[in-house]
Amino acid sequence: MSYIPLASAAGRFHVCAHRGHSIGAPENTLPALEAAAAHGASVAEVDVVLTRDDEIVLLHDEILDRTTSGKGRAAALDLTAIKALDAGAWFGPSFAGTRVPTLTEALTAAKRQGIGLLVEIKERQRADRMITRLGEVLAAAQAVDDVLVISFDHVSLVTVRQRIPGARTELITHARHVDPAGLGRRAGAASLAIEADMFHADDAQALHAAGIAVRVTLPRPERIAARLAYGLDIEAPIVAALKEGLIDVLAGDDTAAIAGLVRAHTPR
Repeated sequence: MSYIPLASAAGRFHVCAHRGHSIGAPENTLPALEAAAAHGASVAEVDVVLTRDDEIVLLHDEILDRTTSGKGRAAALDLTAIKALDAGAWFGPSFAGTRVPTLTEALTAAKRQGIGLLVEIKERQRADRMITRLGEVLAAAQAVDDVLVISFDHVSLVTVRQRIPGARTELITHARHVDPAGLGRRAGAASLAIEADMFHADDAQALHAAGIAVRVTLPRPERIAARLAYGLDIEAPIVAALKEGLIDVLAGDDTAAIAGLVRAHTPR
């Protein structure tokens, strides 16, 4: 499916599953993508790195230790060795035997589930090679229109647009910028991602005026509740912005909770 982030162009507000439905399945795996779709996601954010033999796989970390049975750098192993690792047992025994998927496998699964993908470049050591391989994989899968390439490295995203025909990008930010719309325009971005505690309605209005979509990520429900217990309501301003149509894509680890907010509070 073609993924259009701007709600006014897509005719819908999007539910984004962060690393798939990562509260209910091991992050960046095919079960997490399947669960994301089942819980109402229209798009999922996934992270990618390179193997030793230049295959693109879904991993948030360049180190294997946290989410697989392996140890060391993903770039030190070829795809066959990474495919032999368990990427699910750390999350729960019912996911034992889950494998690290390739980007090609994730694109196929996303198409089957009818969701788009936000592909975040986590490869730091060989970012240039990653961009080359990304172009090849997206072209082979005929998936350029189904994807936004996203990163904290905005310079790399400019390179993505220069080297991958038709590629669209999203700038990730963890700070409030003086001119976010200008930032997006200069990079030629289709979307800009903002953390919930850095979201301001006037920034969203400026981005929409420039034709740039706004994606906001909420923490997990237990973190929202923990803050609320001390009088810090991070969700209320986001709900207000949803009601005003200022957020195009709401993201989080708990896809069902995010979908509930989007259903309840976005304009019809």
